Formats: sequence, C-alpha cells, structure tokens
Amino acid sequence: MKKIFFILTIIAIFSCNKNETKINYPFPQNVNYSVNFIKPNFSQEQINSDVSNFYEQWKKKYIKICKNGDYYVDYDEGNTICVSEGQGYGMMIVVYMAGYDDEAKEIFDGLFRFAKNHPSSTNKNLMAWEQIDNCITNPDGGDDAASDGDIDIAYALLLADKQWGSQDEINYKNEADKIISAILKDEINPENYSVKLGDWVDSNDDKYFYATRTSDFILDHFNAFAVSTANNEWNKVISECYNLLDTIQKNYSQTSGLIPDFIVASATSPHPADPNFLEDTYDGNFYYNSCRVPWRLTVNYLLYSDSNSLKIIQKINNWLISETNNNPDNIASGYMLSGEPIHTDYQDICFYGAFAVSAMLTENQEWLDNLYTKMINEKIDDNGYFANTLKMLYLLAISQN
Repeated sequence: MKKIFFILTIIAIFSCNKNETKINYPFPQNVNYSVNFIKPNFSQEQINSDVSNFYEQWKKKYIKICKNGDYYVDYDEGNTICVSEGQGYGMMIVVYMAGYDDEAKEIFDGLFRFAKNHPSSTNKNLMAWEQIDNCITNPDGGDDAASDGDIDIAYALLLADKQWGSQDEINYKNEADKIISAILKDEINPENYSVKLGDWVDSNDDKYFYATRTSDFILDHFNAFAVSTANNEWNKVISECYNLLDTIQKNYSQTSGLIPDFIVASATSPHPADPNFLEDTYDGNFYYNSCRVPWRLTVNYLLYSDSNSLKIIQKINNWLISETNNNPDNIASGYMLSGEPIHTDYQDICFYGAFAVSAMLTENQEWLDNLYTKMINEKIDDNGYFANTLKMLYLLAISQN
C-alpha cells in the first residue's frame, strides 16, 4: 500500500511539473545594457534585494482582486479604485518579477482580464481609463481611453509573450497586436503622428486634436510595437516625438532642457500648454506628468542605444546637477521650464526617482548613489499609489531588471 501511494505521489509531482509554464527570463535578470552607463555603487545582490523587498510591500498594498477573480492595481484615492495607467504599470511590474513571485503569471492574467473586461466606449480593444467602487467603469467620464495606459498594457503583453510564451489560455502576442493596432487607429494623430491624449479626441476637437501629453512619449515601447507588428508607422511616431521634444528644448527650455506636461499646436507651432489646459495651473511646466520623461527616455536609450534620447537627457542632467549643487536634497517637486522651482517645501520621489534613473547616463557616481539611497530610504506608507508604483518601476530600470 505504501509503495503504491509513493508511486502515485511521484506521478502527481511529475504531472504538476510537466504542466508548469516555463519562465524564460526569471528575476533577477541583471541585463547588461549595451551602452555606457553607471549603476549604484552597491553589490548587485543588495540592489536586487532592494527591488524584491519593495516589490513585496508594493504587491501587498496595491494588488487587489474583484469578486469575479480579476486583479487590479489599487489607485487608493477616493472613489476611484483603478486607472488604466496603473493597470499598465502593474502588468509590467509583475511580468518582470516572474521567477521571484510564484504568483506572477496568475496575477498578470487577472490584471489583463480586468483591463479587457473594462473596454473603452470608443474602441473596445482599449481600456476605459477609470474604475470605481465594485469594480465598475465610472459612467461619468471614465469610459473612454487614456493613451499611456493602453501603451503600457500592450507592451506588458509583449513582455508576457517573451516571458511565458503564448501557448496557454491567453495568446499574449495576439492580444498585444490587437491593442497596438487600436492605439495606432485611435490614439495616434493620423495627420502628424503625435500621440493623442486618448481615443476620445477626434479631428473635430479644435482644442485637443493637436495636443499631446509628453509622458506618453514611450519610445522603447514604440520600437517594440514596430517590430511586433512589422509596421513602420511607429517609426513616424518616434520621429514626431523627437521633433516635439527638440522644438521645446530649443525654443522654451534652452537652459534647463525641461519638458512640459502638455504640448499644444503640435502640427504647426508646438509650444507648452497654457495653465489649466487639461489638469491644473502647471500644465505647461515640468510637473506630475512630464516628471516621468527622464525615466522613459533613459530606458529607451539603455535598450535601443538611441542617441536622440541621450542628447535630451544629457541637457536635463547637466542643468539639474548644476542647479542643485550636486545635492539631491535640493531637487524641487516641479519646475517652470525656465528652471524656477515650483514646490520647495517637500520632495517627491516621482521627480527625484526619475532623475535617479537618468543619473545612470552621467559620469557622476556620487550623484547617482545619493539619489538611489534617498529613494531606497523612502517608506511606502509615506507615499500614495503614483509615487510608490513609479518607485517600483524606477528600481527595476536601475537594477538592470
């Protein structure tokens, strides 16, 4: 009897292992980026531990589940429980942490199901940008799409295809390509290839049709989209992003190199948006949207060796180090394009954490080490969804994961 039980146990274990999905790039990956960069002057083991320790905290605080089993990233502000931006962030984070987190694939699939079960009212292949209590899409203006969330969701699906393959229930590659096509159709301006604010903007909208949000210039994703879909239209999107960034640096931030949250009149005379264009009085400044630009452009350079990204980042880095006297404690939370600080009474990891990523492209080891240490010492309970989730993504880039 004991012998039979032992044999059945071995068969069960073998069957279980046989059906497990292979993880092709388990954390920690520690990718050796193919360009010149520096990393924090700590052991790789310590840096990887910093990432996994914060991931445990982030996952516990922000990964939530609906009654139907779908997962979402908790927005943790008011009645809003989830936004598409956070869903895209969460999907990327989880797929990168596969191999460390045994639940990564289950959570990823649940996050994607949530996105797919909350489609935009304009294009069903895109995600409605806001969900509220009881996991429902907000019927009061939350049922259309925001470009950045869809761009990250599509990219995360491409990552999932590389991480686990597309042989299981969800064909990650096919789902990614559907979303990429939908983004090109309804979130890219067909006239000049600038990134639209969302699928809700059409050519009859004089105010918003030629407006763009610079934090949506996610060039490494666009490079991946071009390869995945074999569609060279994405190269035109990349070219237009650089055209707009270059125009701003030459004409509006010659000294600082800083980029505004929003650019308007993209097809004729690109310039920073006026106050209260869409969100608040700082819409034309380096604020809570464009704070992500240094991170996004640095990642594009690290992955694709794109000298255009490096040029833009170097201008910002050189100004910032001089402006702060090489002291990260002097970094403000937001700046006018002239370089004048907006908030000096507090510091926000959204800003200095992004500069920590871009510090990888400097030759200033002390600057990077101090920024990294400052970021690691920031406690999760002292920040909200946005800052903590960006911190998680910043750490993944800096740690080469």
